[in-house]
Amino acid sequence: MVSFSSLEFLFRFLPIFLILYFAMPVKYRETILLVGSLVFYAVGEPVFILVLIVTTLVNYSIGMQIWKLGEGFSMHEWQKNKRKKYMTQAIALDVAVLVIFKCLAILVDNTLLPLGISFYIFKMISFQADMFRGEVWSKPSFRNVATYFTMFPQVLSGPIMRYHEGEFDRERVYSFEQFEDGIKLFVAGLGMKVLLADRLAILWNDLQMIGFQSISTPLAWLGAFAYSLRLYFDFWGYSLMASGLMVMMGFGFIENFHHPYASKSISEFYRRWHMTLGSWFRDYVYIPLGGSRCRTKRMILNLAVVWILTGIWHGNGVNYVIWGVVLGLLIILERVFYGRFLGKVPVLGNIYVLVIIPLTWIVFAITDLKQLGIYFGRLFPFLGGAGLAVNQQDIIKYMQDYSIYLIAGVLLCIPAVSRFLKKHKKNPIIVLLCVILFWTSIYFLSSSAGNPFMYLNF
Repeated sequence: MVSFSSLEFLFRFLPIFLILYFAMPVKYRETILLVGSLVFYAVGEPVFILVLIVTTLVNYSIGMQIWKLGEGFSMHEWQKNKRKKYMTQAIALDVAVLVIFKCLAILVDNTLLPLGISFYIFKMISFQADMFRGEVWSKPSFRNVATYFTMFPQVLSGPIMRYHEGEFDRERVYSFEQFEDGIKLFVAGLGMKVLLADRLAILWNDLQMIGFQSISTPLAWLGAFAYSLRLYFDFWGYSLMASGLMVMMGFGFIENFHHPYASKSISEFYRRWHMTLGSWFRDYVYIPLGGSRCRTKRMILNLAVVWILTGIWHGNGVNYVIWGVVLGLLIILERVFYGRFLGKVPVLGNIYVLVIIPLTWIVFAITDLKQLGIYFGRLFPFLGGAGLAVNQQDIIKYMQDYSIYLIAGVLLCIPAVSRFLKKHKKNPIIVLLCVILFWTSIYFLSSSAGNPFMYLNF
């Protein structure tokens, strides 16, 4: 049930939850959301639900100490120091919990990593920092804080919402139009996941089964672009489904992706990709380190720290660290050297992104460094060492089998296409397409085992 694209979630959990949620008076709906979220997580993680509950209790308790010391029109120096001490203790505790489970997953067994722990721990850290900074404007109740930490649309893979974005202290506005918008977002995300990401995943799985040493250079490049689209529609699809669920329940829409493949630089790409994670690292790591308002050497160090941490956060393999280091280096080079030039020649900048980003995703995808070397040998045969491909014409077969998914993926990467669909979302034809998209997705789900969302691993 932990996957939004499972039949159990779509036809059991979600209908029952929504009926209970809207049948209750408005003042009890937050409670229904809290209980439903705990049930949702407990079904998927019956052991690690205790980790979520305990960290929620501890973070709320410490957060209230910070709040009490900040009440009033002025604070003495000792109050400021004590608030900072409480915040530091809370963040240190949260980081320790995350590090311990990450280490257990690396050193003992990957099943010892609770699902979604990175995402709800990041929420807890941001909550403590925002309490300290005074960005939580009214005293939060335990119910609201617990709901914020555990809400089932976000607990597994984000988006990483800030506490004030939930507007828990205000009366939520509900409307049929908003509910309808939420359904359309959810269906769009479901279609991206099931009809695009999962289909393109088959291509990547085929390449792994064949063996990278046996594929041709054209197929290696096709695989890199297909994996890039697969990852995008897997996580963008999840984000739209999560945000759609939130919109159905009266919350605001949180954008997590904004046409990243239309970017003109790597820096811009990661301002548009997984935006809530990027803004989290910016606000709670990069800026506290000094940000860019410092000497060039210090700025380079700050960026390096952020991207090394980003790489470590994404996975346990050495390839993730390499991925983070490479991206950090590219972004540093853009800041210091050629970023302005890319800005002056937008077409060149876009080509640069469309070539470099798929190469970095290959580093992200292949955890075995030897296999990674073989794949890059296929991408760049002039480097030597990869040998001859068994079938030089393999690209033809895969283009015939996957061209429809690749074309659909490319079209959805174009901002004008998304703007058109958004503008005409109330058009009866678009509504009919949503209905067809939903039931086609259900057909594919019912006739296959289904792939879990990739970001559930983080």
